[in-house]
Amino acid sequence: MRVLSGRAAKLAVERLASRGSRLDALEPRVRQIVNDVRLRGDASLRKYAERWDGLAKRQSLRISVPELRQALTSLQPELKRSLRQAARNIRQFCEWQKPKPWRRTRNGIFLGQLVRPLESVGCYVPGGRYPLVSTLLMTVIPAQVARVNRIVVVSPQPSPEVLGAARLLGVAEFYRVGGAQAIATLAYGTETVSRVDKIVGPGNAYVTAAKKLVAFDCAIDFLAGPTEAVVLSDAGNPDYIASDLVAQAEHDDAAIAVFITTSRKLAQAVVESATRLSQSNPTARRSLAGYGAILIAASRAQARQWANLIAPEHITVAKEELPYIQNAGSVFVGNYSPQSAGDYASGPNHVLPTAGQARFRGGLSVLDFVKITTVQDLSSSGLRRIAPAIECLAQTEGLLAHAESVRVRCARA
Repeated sequence: MRVLSGRAAKLAVERLASRGSRLDALEPRVRQIVNDVRLRGDASLRKYAERWDGLAKRQSLRISVPELRQALTSLQPELKRSLRQAARNIRQFCEWQKPKPWRRTRNGIFLGQLVRPLESVGCYVPGGRYPLVSTLLMTVIPAQVARVNRIVVVSPQPSPEVLGAARLLGVAEFYRVGGAQAIATLAYGTETVSRVDKIVGPGNAYVTAAKKLVAFDCAIDFLAGPTEAVVLSDAGNPDYIASDLVAQAEHDDAAIAVFITTSRKLAQAVVESATRLSQSNPTARRSLAGYGAILIAASRAQARQWANLIAPEHITVAKEELPYIQNAGSVFVGNYSPQSAGDYASGPNHVLPTAGQARFRGGLSVLDFVKITTVQDLSSSGLRRIAPAIECLAQTEGLLAHAESVRVRCARA
């Protein structure tokens, strides 16, 4: 990991703050795949799934309920227990998080909001070297708590662990497809798969580019990039700090791991610990070498400013620093809140904004699966109280029919 201070540290923060997503080079190829699936449906979907997702000839795109049931039966008891514990915590957090309908009355004007679930969502669970059962939990459970009627899961070459976790949650519609072709399928539908209203879940760059391309036709959560971890501390335990950086770095060669401190002594201790802890982890070692950094700030105020400019996916801070954190996907407080707790079982979602998107939104939540619909119920006296303001504003904007729609009611009331 590089240790940077002064101007070099400031430049590093500026680069991180403006990192954004790098999808332009992929978009022409991804657009071709998306348009192909949109126009040719199942024929194109199967072509790509057989080429890239390991789908066998004549194998069904949809995974049957008996296959899901068999996968759950095959899971080890310890994994089942762990899945159930994590699911309970995630579900409880979503219940606490769920918005409530309300109604208020003032001067003859009755106002409120309705909370309605989306009709259908698609949950993308990445493939890869290891089964990402946690991503299935994090995308499906908030949709269930929101009472979404139809929940579709897609995943390339899903493992027995992912299939078993899906059955444990009661998922009934699961397709063995991935990549840009899966996103196009969810957004536009095919003969086999009906389109959904929203797509959620992380994926590789092809998945992210496809989500960007379909976003005008189908809602998405956000564009997720490589994992990011920041730790902000002046007097923390170097092994705890390094372990969080190494843990998040092992996600991807391009993962970002940053430690911000005012203490050069602590910085050196973290370098030594991170070097030791990443020795047997090639992915983390490459990530730390390419994208890991320790930034020496001149003051606590500057350290906090840097953290907020970076707007990381994950950040760990001491309790006294929490009030100063404005931009982060998820905040972990104190010595005993490892970032991996949020990745799996503490309750909050691990599908989090990256590439600076934490400046304007938080992580995936039950709020992503509901619509807030406002309700207005005015009595005649309530309308008369605000009629002059409505008419004045409407006339100012040149919308005379708007003003008349109020006038005609007040004249007859």
